[in-house]
Amino acid sequence: MVILSRDNRSRFIKVRCPDCENEQIIFEKASSTINCLVCGSIIAKPSGGKAIISAEIIEALE
Repeated sequence: MVILSRDNRSRFIKVRCPDCENEQIIFEKASSTINCLVCGSIIAKPSGGKAIISAEIIEALE
């Protein structure tokens, strides 16, 4: 029997934009560039695994 660990899985995270302080929920392993919905600045860039997040991480959602 294979037991999957939640530590190895990706999750959604709530981030705050460094420019306009807008909060939004993004996927931790984003496969495309994510822009802020309010000001349009880049919040996360794909890197092949976990995204490179340039915003402040507020919390991880389960």
